[in-house]
Amino acid sequence: MSATTTSPGARFATRVFRIAAIYGVIVLLPQYFMEGKIGRDTPPPITHPEYFYGFVGVALAWQLAFLLIARDPIRFRPLMPIAVLEKATFGVATIVLHVTGRLGLQMLGAGLVDLVLGTLFVLSYLRTADATRGDTPPHGR
Repeated sequence: MSATTTSPGARFATRVFRIAAIYGVIVLLPQYFMEGKIGRDTPPPITHPEYFYGFVGVALAWQLAFLLIARDPIRFRPLMPIAVLEKATFGVATIVLHVTGRLGLQMLGAGLVDLVLGTLFVLSYLRTADATRGDTPPHGR
């Protein structure tokens, strides 16, 4: 392991992306079994399940990407801005939908969590910048 992968910024990014991934799996995985409950609790029922399951599947795939970044934040640093975008799209959409009266507080809260995580992703990106400028390339390349 090179000095760049043990930098304080890399350790911070590792923790942030690992926590984000674990949180995401805990929140997303049960949704595969909640289509009916969601339709009953927040009518109308889901009318296009392919979009619902597609969203859950893509979102779960991103949790794997977050785990990959957590394993080596310096090497996978170029993915961090894309991860920020992943968090921002949902977070901003929930705010807009809530402000226009189309989304309840519970989902707004989920969107705000994503915005907090996206902010931590930005901090991770900034804090790992010094490690990418070192004389020795990561992993001896």
